[in-house]
Amino acid sequence: MTLFPWAAYGLDAWQRSVLFLDVLRQRGNAFLEREDDPMRHVLTFGFDLVLDGRDLPRPVNYWMARVTPPPSAPPTDPRARPFIVIDPRAGHGPGIGGFKADSEIGVAIAAGHPCYFVGFRPEPVPGQTIEDVVRAIIAFAEEVGRRHHDAEGKPVAIGNCQAGWALLMAAAIRPEPFGPLMVAGSPVSTWAGRQGHAPMRYLGGLLGGSWLTHMTGDLGGGKFDGAWLVTNFESGNPANTYWTKQYEVWADVDRSADRYLGFEKWWGGHVTLNAEEMNFIVDQLFVGNRLATGELTFSDGTRVDLRAIASPIIVFCSEGDDITPPAQALSWVSDLYGDIDDLRTHGQTIVYSVHGSIGHLGIFVSGGVAKKEHNEFATNMDMIDVLPPGLYEAVLRPAKEEARAELAGGEWLVNFQTRGFADLAQHGGTDPEDEKRFAAVRRLSETNVALYRQFAQPAVRALATPPVTWGLEQLHPARLSYTLFSDRNPAMAWVRFAAEMARANRQPVAAENPGRTAERQVSEALTRMLEAYGRQRDALNERLFRELYASPAVQALTGLAAETAPPRARPGRSPDHDRFVTLATEQLHAAMAEGGLHEAVLRALLWVRLPTASADERAFAIIRRIRAAVGREALPLAAFKRTIRQQFFMLLIDEARAIETLPALLPDDPAIRAEMVAVLRSVVEATGGEMPEEVARRMAAVERIFAGDPVAGSSKVAARRIRPAARPA
Repeated sequence: MTLFPWAAYGLDAWQRSVLFLDVLRQRGNAFLEREDDPMRHVLTFGFDLVLDGRDLPRPVNYWMARVTPPPSAPPTDPRARPFIVIDPRAGHGPGIGGFKADSEIGVAIAAGHPCYFVGFRPEPVPGQTIEDVVRAIIAFAEEVGRRHHDAEGKPVAIGNCQAGWALLMAAAIRPEPFGPLMVAGSPVSTWAGRQGHAPMRYLGGLLGGSWLTHMTGDLGGGKFDGAWLVTNFESGNPANTYWTKQYEVWADVDRSADRYLGFEKWWGGHVTLNAEEMNFIVDQLFVGNRLATGELTFSDGTRVDLRAIASPIIVFCSEGDDITPPAQALSWVSDLYGDIDDLRTHGQTIVYSVHGSIGHLGIFVSGGVAKKEHNEFATNMDMIDVLPPGLYEAVLRPAKEEARAELAGGEWLVNFQTRGFADLAQHGGTDPEDEKRFAAVRRLSETNVALYRQFAQPAVRALATPPVTWGLEQLHPARLSYTLFSDRNPAMAWVRFAAEMARANRQPVAAENPGRTAERQVSEALTRMLEAYGRQRDALNERLFRELYASPAVQALTGLAAETAPPRARPGRSPDHDRFVTLATEQLHAAMAEGGLHEAVLRALLWVRLPTASADERAFAIIRRIRAAVGREALPLAAFKRTIRQQFFMLLIDEARAIETLPALLPDDPAIRAEMVAVLRSVVEATGGEMPEEVARRMAAVERIFAGDPVAGSSKVAARRIRPAARPA
């Protein structure tokens, strides 16, 4: 131990400061080098460009590439469904979905799937719109489908953050090219939240609506600088932005520099959007909230109704995410559908998973804590694709703690448990009073935008000459934080040489050095102070928003006080859909005695498993083995899914008759019947342990039916009929 601990600490702190300045210098130089990069991605995987969005009928700056698996990856299964990972265009450059080996791309490749990545160039194509981007996503999915027409299942598409709602729009207006859709950390129901949480949803109201977004686009000469979006994200966590992120690098500069520079390579890769694109996002989605309520209509008259999506939807979100809290990721389900029967009659399967703590970026970077969710989703996509319509929560448990662990696809075992809208409401939503407040914001925003366009926009556009727009871009604080520490700044010339000397003579001190102890205490105090400031600011903003937009004056000025109808439009009941449900119900009744062995086995399996209200990965592993043994061609995945849904709906509309007619589907050969009973029992018992009483009773009844006992098929079973759902008031 040194005799002069504070002197040693002083030398160590000085050396770390010089090295930290050099890290900032490297960060600034990397930022400038990437300014002219036409792709500006941070993918750690190789790739081959497949389709350039600039070649589409409506050109966009997006591109799609096929990812090249690393040498260490397992061989790609030619029959496995391909994955498409779409990155968010939210101010940063593309590549975060493939930023690490354990990212979404890495997980899909490790599971043997072909993988494609959709990125974008830094500058938008002149005139491109969000509608063009949505149709480009459709074109990319169609191209992947053509390249993998022999795959068992349509492509899985993953949309991260802002790309999630764009993916849902694409699948809503053209469902055919898409398999399961996964939206990770995606804000869809942007009014939703819980009091005391989700402070970002109040910003639009506190700024008077979207007029400021329109003005920013005009000052940019028709382009919106993504650096403003980055600044908005950073403002949400002042402790991390202004202190913690930098302190952690300075405190451990010998080991943390590479990680920091790697992340900043993406975080500082600012891109731009056309002003029209950003205006659409804010007006229609963030302030307008029109996607979650089925109100969104494209310029050509196409209505974007998420109820038209034909693929299963997987929603992955987190309680630790203030940018997209669970309520904004999930509440659109109860916004669009009246109840679970309404969801089912639309043929929709929705699976969700709410992580307890991970932050926004961790949801789709997939490092560490979120890796298990991505692994389970990737390895169980076929199971998700054939789940009967309904709402499910993916519940993960350590496989080693469960029976028949060898049937799990990895270290974790997934169980899809049926849920209701009350389960979603636990994560937040919007009450009638909140809806009035946000409806007032929407109307005020429309008024302010109209006033801005009428009186201020001509002057702002006249002011926004090319030199002015260039100057505003270069002087943006988010951009200056990089360029001021680069070699472009003469004041940084000494840093590189001083850093070389510091590295050559580095003398770090131990963690128990009194100087390091005091340093950590100061850091913790600063962090607590900034966190307290953030909490108080958010609480003040929330209180101001709630009181301002609930005031009778604002409600009257925006026209809400004079209305008796709810302030937010909800998707109406369609007579066509009601007639479809009635016709489909009649057809299902008529077809209950039609079919053969496949239909009988699947109907019996569904009936036996209904009391558990869940689907287990282990049971599907047995089914997968059975399909592999008899040959996939005997029952292709699409036919398997179609049969599962048909038999599920038969049980749902008239459970008693579905079981009474089961013997009519069975062959005469007793040996085949006995073999199928053994198959059924192996699937039912896959979860291990003792069967629940009701499951055991139903299994015994099925065994009697398959053995030819006519009485078993007429056992009393509770009947239930689906009726078209009434819309909530």
